[in-house]
Amino acid sequence: MPVRYQLVIDCADPDRMARFWAAALGYELAPPPTGFATWDDYYRDLGLPEAELTGGVDRISDPHGGGPAIWFQVVRDAKAVKNRLHIDIHASGDRTDPIQTRKKRVDTEADRLAGLGATITCVMYQEGIDHYAVGMKDPEGNEFDIN
Repeated sequence: MPVRYQLVIDCADPDRMARFWAAALGYELAPPPTGFATWDDYYRDLGLPEAELTGGVDRISDPHGGGPAIWFQVVRDAKAVKNRLHIDIHASGDRTDPIQTRKKRVDTEADRLAGLGATITCVMYQEGIDHYAVGMKDPEGNEFDIN
């Protein structure tokens, strides 16, 4: 039986990252647990000190329940090296679709996410190979791909 898990992404600004990734993945901002008006109220109830509260949203979830929950954890250290894990966003459609159609879909999604604060870092395409992807960085510099 598969185990349940959540993906944890270290960051400096959880609210900004939660809002970016919710828009990027079609997720929703996760509501606080029942009985709490905010996530900070919940964390206070757990005993976390005020200095560790974020003042905003730090969790997102798949509205259809298919994808993992994602928690954006405050880490004061800045990102220094390449990610050891990254997200691939599948936007191209079926492999049976023409490569030019898939390229246009990927480029459109890359442009949309750039408008939300991401940065395009590279295009991964080689003539004769039936694959096209765009490398990007989220607002805090974490790498991800659109393919």
